[in-house]
Amino acid sequence: MLHYYNTVKGYGENEINIERSRFIAYVNRAETEEEAQAFIADIKKKHWDANHNCSAYMIGENNLIQKANDDGEPSGTAGVPMLEVLKKRGLKDTVVVVTRYFGGIKLGAGGLIRAYGRATSEGLNATGIVERKLMRIMKTKIDYTWLGKVENEVRSSHYQLKEIHYLEAVEVEVYVEEASKQPFHDWMTELTNGQGDITEGEVEYLENLMT
Repeated sequence: MLHYYNTVKGYGENEINIERSRFIAYVNRAETEEEAQAFIADIKKKHWDANHNCSAYMIGENNLIQKANDDGEPSGTAGVPMLEVLKKRGLKDTVVVVTRYFGGIKLGAGGLIRAYGRATSEGLNATGIVERKLMRIMKTKIDYTWLGKVENEVRSSHYQLKEIHYLEAVEVEVYVEEASKQPFHDWMTELTNGQGDITEGEVEYLENLMT
């Protein structure tokens, strides 16, 4: 698993108009080629009357799956520039479809490349980009009398609170970088005067929206 990578926040869409043509960008996360193809098929079904539904996607840790489709536009003027935007943004597990309704004015090859690139870029901006970072979940069981202090200290620290479970004892889950497990353990031990039962949980990706 990658330590961290960038991808889109989730589903999003955005429309721009260039020389009376409508370019509607649809963006989504796709972790398999099947998911990407299903998303493309859904957009094509939704916009069955469009002139073109061009697409591109990048999938896999090492970007092993890269596909671009011009869907009737001149070769290399739609899908490829869309894919290039995904590459330049360093995005993984991302699929984009740009639907075009022709407005009557031909853009030429250069104009099409710029239009599809711009539609993709603005679609990504509207959707939002997140960094997914692999983190260890550190769990601390404490008596309820410690909850207020521990929660306040965690929230004001550089660590990120994941969840609090209110059981017989309180269990506080915190995202911690792998290299910071021991410093966190020492910090939490001191914070709770050794009263906290600190254990390592699973690893999972923490998502933070990039500005």
